Amino acid sequence: MTDKTYIPAVKVQLAENGQSAKTDELGMREMQARAYKHRGEQYLLIKSPPASGKSRALMFIALDKLHRQGLKKAIICVPERAIGSSFADKKLTEQGFYWDWQIKPRWNLCNTEGSDTSRSKVQAVAEFLAGNDSILLCTHATFRFAFEHCGVAAFDNCLIAIDEFHHVSGDTDSNRLGRLVAELMARGKTHITAMTGSYFRGDSVPVLKPEDEEKFFPVTYTYYEQLNGYRYLKQLELGYYFYQGSYLDSIIDVLEPEQKTIIHIPNVNARESMGDKHKEVEKIIDSLCTKTGGSWTGEDKKTGFQLIRRADGRLLRLADLVDDEPKRRNRIITALKDPAQAENRDHVDIIIALGMAKEGFDWIWCEHALTVGYRSSLTEIVQIIGRCTRDAPGKSKARFTNLIAEPDASEENVREAVNDTLKAIAASLLMEQVLAPKFDFVPKLSVPAPQDGFDYGEGGYQPDGINIGHNPQTGAIQIEIKGLAEPKSLEAQRICTEDLQEVLTAYVQDKQTLERGLFDQENTIPEELTVERMGKIIHDKYPDLSDEDKEAIRQRAVAQLNLLQQGIKYAPNLPAGQKPALANTTMPANTALLAGVRKFVTDVRELNVDFIDRINPFDKAYAILSKAMNEQSLREMRDIIAVKKFKIEPDEARHLAARALAFKKDRGRWPNPSAGDPWEARMAAGAYAFFCYKKEGRYE
Repeated sequence: MTDKTYIPAVKVQLAENGQSAKTDELGMREMQARAYKHRGEQYLLIKSPPASGKSRALMFIALDKLHRQGLKKAIICVPERAIGSSFADKKLTEQGFYWDWQIKPRWNLCNTEGSDTSRSKVQAVAEFLAGNDSILLCTHATFRFAFEHCGVAAFDNCLIAIDEFHHVSGDTDSNRLGRLVAELMARGKTHITAMTGSYFRGDSVPVLKPEDEEKFFPVTYTYYEQLNGYRYLKQLELGYYFYQGSYLDSIIDVLEPEQKTIIHIPNVNARESMGDKHKEVEKIIDSLCTKTGGSWTGEDKKTGFQLIRRADGRLLRLADLVDDEPKRRNRIITALKDPAQAENRDHVDIIIALGMAKEGFDWIWCEHALTVGYRSSLTEIVQIIGRCTRDAPGKSKARFTNLIAEPDASEENVREAVNDTLKAIAASLLMEQVLAPKFDFVPKLSVPAPQDGFDYGEGGYQPDGINIGHNPQTGAIQIEIKGLAEPKSLEAQRICTEDLQEVLTAYVQDKQTLERGLFDQENTIPEELTVERMGKIIHDKYPDLSDEDKEAIRQRAVAQLNLLQQGIKYAPNLPAGQKPALANTTMPANTALLAGVRKFVTDVRELNVDFIDRINPFDKAYAILSKAMNEQSLREMRDIIAVKKFKIEPDEARHLAARALAFKKDRGRWPNPSAGDPWEARMAAGAYAFFCYKKEGRYE
């Protein structure tokens, strides 16, 4: 066990303006009204964070389609039955809406007994389609099997609403849910409303094929809008904590019994697991008893919760969702879903789960999401973080902690430990992007002019300088960049305004990029990361776009990543005279972040595309890591990465050759392999590799 303290990677100060909780005359919150405005779209994609009200938004949209748009049926599909409670009956008319939301018990298949894929549930869907009732709720699994049983035509004139849409995959050969979505769209007689808090998957496969995604009308509500619009939550902390030995010896260092907590223990097959999930739960309970000076007093027969009597006499209630004995688990789940306890903060204190209590799990009082080991994907991490970001009275702070085994070169699974560390850093970088205000990048024009709605600071707009504007209404930060390419096509313009998050997600998930950017900095030219790797990712993601459009997207993605990092680094978020601690990096409130970006730009004097490309996007992450991990482990990680040989692969050679050609057109000569500029030498090497690969017949 180490003596290190918890080290946050990201700390977010929230504006607390209450905007996201306000309702209009129809009882709709800001996000819901934004989605309802586009209720007439046949294919609607709602990208909105946890707790923003996606379930209620769907109710409004579905009822309008049933009562005003002529659709006959609405089928709501959720990943697991526990999430179905989000779609329970609601008297929407009491808040001003036209109709109430009601699902007859017979058609709420999330509350009926039996397997999700049972013949009885599949038959129930068929009976619903043939009957007169209009709303059915089921799981993704039930819908998949019912679709195969009934056929695509049975869903004509229906609304199919798919919650947690990131379960869909554009790889329709391996993903059944993706295949049936593609079939429904090909037939064109069904409406589809898709909802997700993380529009990306854990793998590199897109959620939808590009031709299908183009048909969806996107409605985006950001984490920034959601969290800053809360009334009670003031601060969110996201971090990782390294341990040595068994996690059960270290978990008590980051577990605070005073905080409402969800603990996600590792899968029994994960290297962090001790091999017996039930004993792991027992050990956590023992640790809680030790920390509180209390003792276990048994099980509450009504709820199934484990009870710990603290030394001060208070009772600690713990829900064990790891125990998969059906009757016991059902009793616990029923107790957690009890609507009569929804407003009772003291109903339960700690939940321990393995595969449950993640996406869609609604416990507004959760203050701490503690996850042992890196889970399967960034998507899962974002979903878990969403468990603690609900707004609730008296809840001023929330945090997410990823407890990770520190790499040890003496162990056989050290490479797996390194991979987990890289994934944790990727999750931290991604969440910094997710939680940031919108950055609006514009080229520095030959005839500069201020943009309406933006405040350019104390000195106002400076025609001869680089201006950083702020829109106080939207929170957007506008940054002028010299040499910034403009997207030409409508699709590229949409990507630049709507989908940069997906581009950056793919980038931080790229293992080679992380490895080189973090642990091979001495031998890595920043342009290899910002130009070459980012360029390849964009080329693979949007192969049909023109080179000009790809470059415009690349420049904005790199600017988004690097300028946010620099803004955080330069932000004046600490008391006067206190030096910033690299291990305690803060994502400041919008005004401080704005000040940080302006300070950085002032220091560099001129902001252009070439300068931004020469910044390593992972410098700050490495600084945090060097404080969070002991020197020996850090050196071992560097050695592991250093032994890998990074040759120029065919795809990279093609990309570098294209860069070399652009270099020749711009300067009238080919890049020199002996140039003092390492990026020019790299382009020359890539062009030569491309020639060799082409001679070998490696390209079609």
